[in-house]
Amino acid sequence: MYFDLQVNGYGGVDFNQDELAPPELHRACVALQRDGVEQFLPTIITDDLPVMERRLRRLAGLRAQDPLAERMIAGLHVEGPFISPHDGYRGAHPRDAVRTANERDAMRLWEACEGLARIFTLAPEADPNSAVISRLVKEGVVVAAGHTNATLAELSAAIDAGLSLFTHLGNGCPPLLPRHDNIIQRTLSLADRLWISFIADGAHVPYFALGNYLQKVGIERAILVTDAIAPAGLGPGSYTLGRWKLEIGPDLVARSPDGSHLVGSACGMPRVAENLRTHLGLSDEDLRRIASINPRRALTSIAGASSAQPAAPPLPIPL
Repeated sequence: MYFDLQVNGYGGVDFNQDELAPPELHRACVALQRDGVEQFLPTIITDDLPVMERRLRRLAGLRAQDPLAERMIAGLHVEGPFISPHDGYRGAHPRDAVRTANERDAMRLWEACEGLARIFTLAPEADPNSAVISRLVKEGVVVAAGHTNATLAELSAAIDAGLSLFTHLGNGCPPLLPRHDNIIQRTLSLADRLWISFIADGAHVPYFALGNYLQKVGIERAILVTDAIAPAGLGPGSYTLGRWKLEIGPDLVARSPDGSHLVGSACGMPRVAENLRTHLGLSDEDLRRIASINPRRALTSIAGASSAQPAAPPLPIPL
């Protein structure tokens, strides 16, 4: 059974919508369960702060009303808005909603999670003194770097402050990078201090490159995520997702209309796992580790929260 740390939507349901209804959340959970996902983190991405707060609160509230959702949703992943504003690094996140990190805004988002905040993904350079990282870690949240062009010094300082994860390495960066000193190489050089997640659909990171990354990171520190969007689990076709009109082909990759960047993935965990068996020769035990055991361990590596808010549900770690 899989544990997915990054799910933006599934089975035709978009978690980043304002009017998410109880039957929709239930339908997404049923589709994920059908595809072997035991638990997951719904992921809310960059938008205006009140919009993000509203979506987080709605997810938390709907989860409490549905026993299946309550069992499957292990917490919430907040991706943004404290990310790089620069093209390429920003990815599909809207430029006008990106902002510099500050404790007040971070705590607004944390409170909106109603005790379910599990991961905050931000750019370390957007939090120059690591004040937000330190505060979130103090509250028991896993802080991840992502959509970032942090220098090696900035990334190291963020890790010293408690950052422990990197979100989808090899993505959230421009297609053309400096040959040697780039965010991928900087992160790999610190791989012994981080959990590192990868979108392993073969398009976000080509399999030969993913194989190189996994050799450096090691199966014991790597995590598989889908970064799934609403069309995931539905197969190829034409879909509308927010401002995007998407054509998803047999490779189940979602690309922007102009083809300039990827817009999440429509590839579910079963397809990803089979691709990794076929293209990289990963064993069932390797897949179990990176898609089930490691995600849980990454979330339980943070010491208990100091907050009075209720903690998210405990995560059993399979042996």
